[in-house]
Amino acid sequence: MSEAPGRSCPLHYRYAPQVFASPASPGLGALDVLYAVGGLYGNELALQRVLQLFERERGNARLVFNGDFHWFDADADSFARVQQQVLAHAALRGNVETEIAAPDAADDAADAGCGCAYPEWVGDEVVERSNRIARRLRQCATPSQRAELAALPMWLRADVGRFRLGIVHGDAQSLAGWGFAQEHLRQAGHRHRARQCFDAAQVDAFACTHTCLPVYQRIDGGARPGWVLNNGAAGMPNFRGDGAGLLTRIALRPFEGAQRRFGLRRGDVFIDAIAIEIDAAAWQARFLATWPAGSDAHASYLGRILHGPDYRVADALRC
Repeated sequence: MSEAPGRSCPLHYRYAPQVFASPASPGLGALDVLYAVGGLYGNELALQRVLQLFERERGNARLVFNGDFHWFDADADSFARVQQQVLAHAALRGNVETEIAAPDAADDAADAGCGCAYPEWVGDEVVERSNRIARRLRQCATPSQRAELAALPMWLRADVGRFRLGIVHGDAQSLAGWGFAQEHLRQAGHRHRARQCFDAAQVDAFACTHTCLPVYQRIDGGARPGWVLNNGAAGMPNFRGDGAGLLTRIALRPFEGAQRRFGLRRGDVFIDAIAIEIDAAAWQARFLATWPAGSDAHASYLGRILHGPDYRVADALRC
């Protein structure tokens, strides 16, 4: 892997899959409902919709933001609102929050750049724009906000009924790992490596994000199958012609509503990708106010915001 900013994966991002072979994290045991919301990307309208959906849930329910909840919120007021509302719930840090919180955050030459650890199929111009977006975000955060982000964990463990979950931003070994990317999971060799991580972690599933496209991938080869539950992005469209973000809902009862895009059932546990439907025109106006034509986020993301990626629901569920 290249050591260039935005391509590298710092050593302090890493952990061993065995860390998940542990009891549930405080407050995340014996749950009836869990929402994993990754890749919010500072979309305040999506955040409000997530909170509205979550308020409808009953029983022992928890909402976990699993990283990169900041990104497009590159002004101090929006940044503060997002952080305050997210940290009212369980959260872990993604590469975005980790790099905002880094001790050398004021140094434009920070070695990890955006911390995305982009793979080779992502072009250099995208990487460079992401590094510049991250530098702009660092300027929004106060010292106390950076300290709050630095204190967040890199991973969590949760139990929904008897279903054991590892909650990560990237993959089973790194905060910015791409091992659970839908592109990699198409390859038998990558699925074999994922199976080894499941065996070491002793979990039934990993809820993840980071790689920007959703996939619920069955991982065979052990005593029972494991599942990679990648919600793609909560704050951006995930499918061509569908403007909604996605969250992963794991629960002991089925979802009641039309927002279910796809999902599966494992015994008494229902696992669904739930659409985060917002006023697309209002969000586009907010985005353009912060990221007008000629800006880095405009160049990298406006096409996806307007039209969605070249990806379909049928691509995302792999049983």
